Amino acid sequence: MPRPDPVGIGIGHLPDGGPDIDSFNAELLNGDLPTPLYHQVYLVLRERIQSGKYAAGDTLPGEQELARAFDVSRITVKRALNELASNNLVSRHRGRGTIVTSGGVIPLVAGSFETLISSLRTMGLATEVELLEVAEEPADAVVAGRLGLERGAPVQRAVRLRKLQGEPFSYLTTYVPAEIAERYSIEELRSTALLTLLERAGAGAAEAEQWITATSAAPRIAACLDVPSGSPVLKIERIMIGADGKPVQMIVGHYRPDRFQYHMKSQRQSGAEGWT
Repeated sequence: MPRPDPVGIGIGHLPDGGPDIDSFNAELLNGDLPTPLYHQVYLVLRERIQSGKYAAGDTLPGEQELARAFDVSRITVKRALNELASNNLVSRHRGRGTIVTSGGVIPLVAGSFETLISSLRTMGLATEVELLEVAEEPADAVVAGRLGLERGAPVQRAVRLRKLQGEPFSYLTTYVPAEIAERYSIEELRSTALLTLLERAGAGAAEAEQWITATSAAPRIAACLDVPSGSPVLKIERIMIGADGKPVQMIVGHYRPDRFQYHMKSQRQSGAEGWT
């Protein structure tokens, strides 16, 4: 798409040297999703702000330019820009444009391989959690294999959304053997970190094994994490193991990469080829 000339339309014109309108296109949106198009435009623009592609003081492209780039109506773009303003990400000025404020940066949540369990415990205390659903169900082949159970054995499946300063950063699905889960209540699950509940239930984690990969966010996960469907997310599958060597929890987490990072430090052993 050739870059259009800057158009002064009262609200949200693009000054010379501003961010490139060519980085926006209709392929970033999906009309088949239940998420309204204006909110999808909002999510794309918000990601650009929070990733630093638009810095504080930058002027966003104008309504007409964004409508042309996304192939949506100007009313749709206007609603998206108004949503940015209501979330204190931009300020709107007639005749000057839509200007990015300094409120776009979200604190980053960090995890560590070196101190995994204590890091997870600290994360549970420092962040907020919303319980989306919980039910007892039979373990499928994958869950049963990870937890060392017979296929069909009862497990508690819980889905939680973890937030920092009100902003979602992880979508977590946990599986706990029913005989352990029955030792704490659903109300406790709503308000208390699961690692703490497991310790109270006499099934505290002593070690963990985990697998980390990247995947694309399914529509439901994307909606909960407030990102466009199909966005890249960090996927972590973790098995928590008790002092007796038996698994006490399986967790599959999807994390926003702009709000979560893992840190690992390695050193080379003297006289050895490997690293630890």
